[in-house]
Amino acid sequence: MTIHCLIVTARSEREPRAASLLTDAHALGLTRVRGLTVSDLYFIDGDLSGDDRARLASELLSDPVTQNAEWRTPGAVRPAVGGHVIEVALRPGVTDPVAEQIMRCALMIGVQSVRHASTGIRFVVFGDLSNGDLRALARRLLANEVIQRHALGEIEPIFPQEATASGHVETIALRELDDGELAELSRQRRAALNLAEMQAMQAYYRAEGRDPSDVEFETIAQTWSEHCVHKTFKAQIRYGDRDVDGILRTYIRAATEQIAAPWVRSAFVDNAGSIDFDDEYEVSFKVETHNHPSAIEPFGGANTGVGGVIRDVLGVSAKPIAATDVLCFGPQDVAPDSLPEGVLHPRRIRSGVVAGVQDYGNKIGIPTVSGAIVYDPGYTANPLVFCGCVGLAPKGAHVREPRTGDRIIVLGGRTGRDGLRGATFSSMTMDAQTGEVAGASVQIGDPIVEKGLIEVITRARDARLYDAITDCGAGGFSSAVGEMASQSGAQVELERAPLKYPGLAPWEIWLSEAQERMVLAVPPANVPALQTLCDTFDIELTDIGAFDASGHLVVRHDGRAVLDLDNSFLHDGLPRRSLVASAPQPAALAAPADGDATARLLRILGDPNTASKADVIRRYDHEVQGGTVIKPLAGAACDGPSDGVVLKPIGTRGTRGIVLACGINPAYGAVDPYRMAVSVVDEAIRNAVAAGADPSRIALLDNFCWGDPNRPETLGALVEAARGCHDAALHYGAPFISGKDSLNNEYLGADGLRHAIPPTLLISAIGLIEDVQHAVSMDAKEAGNILYRLGAAADNAAVPGLPAHAPAMYATVHRAMQAGLIRACHDLSEGGLAVAAAEMAIAGRLGMRFTSAPGDLFAETNGALLVEVRTADAAAFESHFDSALARRIGVVTSSVRFVVEGPGTPLIDAAVDNLVAAWTHDGQVN
Repeated sequence: MTIHCLIVTARSEREPRAASLLTDAHALGLTRVRGLTVSDLYFIDGDLSGDDRARLASELLSDPVTQNAEWRTPGAVRPAVGGHVIEVALRPGVTDPVAEQIMRCALMIGVQSVRHASTGIRFVVFGDLSNGDLRALARRLLANEVIQRHALGEIEPIFPQEATASGHVETIALRELDDGELAELSRQRRAALNLAEMQAMQAYYRAEGRDPSDVEFETIAQTWSEHCVHKTFKAQIRYGDRDVDGILRTYIRAATEQIAAPWVRSAFVDNAGSIDFDDEYEVSFKVETHNHPSAIEPFGGANTGVGGVIRDVLGVSAKPIAATDVLCFGPQDVAPDSLPEGVLHPRRIRSGVVAGVQDYGNKIGIPTVSGAIVYDPGYTANPLVFCGCVGLAPKGAHVREPRTGDRIIVLGGRTGRDGLRGATFSSMTMDAQTGEVAGASVQIGDPIVEKGLIEVITRARDARLYDAITDCGAGGFSSAVGEMASQSGAQVELERAPLKYPGLAPWEIWLSEAQERMVLAVPPANVPALQTLCDTFDIELTDIGAFDASGHLVVRHDGRAVLDLDNSFLHDGLPRRSLVASAPQPAALAAPADGDATARLLRILGDPNTASKADVIRRYDHEVQGGTVIKPLAGAACDGPSDGVVLKPIGTRGTRGIVLACGINPAYGAVDPYRMAVSVVDEAIRNAVAAGADPSRIALLDNFCWGDPNRPETLGALVEAARGCHDAALHYGAPFISGKDSLNNEYLGADGLRHAIPPTLLISAIGLIEDVQHAVSMDAKEAGNILYRLGAAADNAAVPGLPAHAPAMYATVHRAMQAGLIRACHDLSEGGLAVAAAEMAIAGRLGMRFTSAPGDLFAETNGALLVEVRTADAAAFESHFDSALARRIGVVTSSVRFVVEGPGTPLIDAAVDNLVAAWTHDGQVN
């Protein structure tokens, strides 16, 4: 082995990573760090000539214009003058996608002698620091010990080795265990199964006259996990004096079935929901959560959350055309010493999650267009990462039924140990040991491979090369092949699966959630054509078996059966849970501070939950593919917060477009979960309507993130929120087409107490706009235009309820937009009228003068919008509305002052520049 190391450093002293890390180091209490530099390390194993090294450095691994590249001899690292060296690299077995691309691209530029590659990072830290300080800096900020190792000085590179499996299969003595031993077995193997479920497994194997293999045990645990089968949402629940026959059936699906919208093509039966777009195409939408993985490895958790939801859309044979992200973090200024053991600082979680979303979306070439960021102390140890994807497919192109004799074809990434027990891990409460124990549950994504998968699958779809397809997500082959074969059967030859590195046991190969993999059912005659497509886009194809009609899932390794399960038991043998719920005890919202209204407005604008998110949004490419009409940032300086985004899918006919929006308000969740649900449904629909969506063609997705549903009060809050979803969906005629629940979002702290997140419901809305040229943005447009407040007066309740007037009013707003009568539209939500108007003024860099009663100025209410109308259009606009719901309140001005008149004296008088400064924190992280 001949190892070469290239160090690549930016020529500019203003390296963005270094500046951000220095800020974070000081925020984490490491104030003696005076400065640092960041360099990339590339380790190459190969017999490289001088010309090979030069070509790798200048053509592949560095930019000669902006970077310096220097080859160093291992063991001869030069000390940094006045600084301390810390080097970081991945642990053995962790996926290194950059290294994989180095291997591929080296061949493309004609360098044939690269045998292996790996990567790392070199930090030079300046300051009066001891070795203990440096190790603390590495652990807290520079390296994540779940997936990385670090060294003070030079780090030793580790390369992957030839990949063969261990072949070891363990038999788990299950049949003779008593109840206590069954519960302990579930705990030890992190199966997340309760006693009744363990007893059902035991009864099956007693009837079979044998004990399970570890492959079978892990397969059952995955298939029966909360993450995969949604046991709580399907449970029989006793709630007070009534029975709820499953939350999903009673509330969410019931609303969709009652609405019976003819334009819904698929709801709750596939990887993503879908609706009609036009006569040729359908649109699919899915939003997933990746919370637990993002808590222990923020970059990888968010990165693979994006990759996973893109796979969901590929799993319904659609081409991904847009991504969404909603992120929930703890306060960014929390004292480091106050954090529970094993918890990353919220600043570090935020920076890693944002970087993970940016990395995947930007590299794969899918615009990240819609989202939100929420801060709350309840998310300190348990962040929430919602990742969504929209796809477009020809109508009728998606096929779902594998046929007897179809080959089981795996496309994409190789199998590694990353992602083990991801489904059960995501179904459990985290604790101080979670990062250490569950490190293998986190994966590292490779968007370049997934980009190739998109190209292969869309072409294979159009050529009708497969009979069924699904993504290889939580549970890996176990989930993908198991679900596809659930109505038939399958025979799998596990040793055929290509591996990343040696030593994997059969259960690890079968269960690994390693990324960028899809499973297809392909007629044997079509395999050569699919192979040709894969060769074109450099995607690995592997045939691991065949579907049959046996009713059994059988997996062999080197000719020996390591799994043989009856499908009726695997998919229908899970005991239905019976749970007890009690009415949630309402909490009180913090009373707003009294005092000067101008100061209050500036304070709200500067609050992290209201302030500008442009520093994050601008890291995402939201215009790639060229279809973004209304962008996430609007206005004169492209920094105003759009209510929704509008897309014109490239390749579709006419001017019809898609509108995306969302609603989330966890502050309401602890106060009144029913009203919280109706509020966020209204917010999502209101945001979509504000951008131009037709309110009669809006579909919804629900994502519930909750604590432990085994606590009656927690479960009661979940039931109430689901009931709110049902009532609001019927009220607006907006069906649910997909959803996801993520429960047990709690952290067991060093104090021995469970700390739960706020009850959090994300509602995502997808709608249609007939003509994208009638889309409306939120920024104030022109001095002299009239401002109208639409909607009923605020009820000043702690949590606003379902507005009776809203469906008809939203339809009227849409007609006015179609007639070209509305120049700008913005919803009233957090902060009420004052904040909505201020955001319009900020975005347009124009002044405003309007009147308001003091009690209405900051009141939050549902079903309310603020619109701007030309003076010449005022009469026509007013003719559309009942005067009680459309009140003329003021005008846009050129004075660049924001003035709110009250009874006899101005309530607010501020320069728009001061609003901008408060809202942007003068460029500081909010």
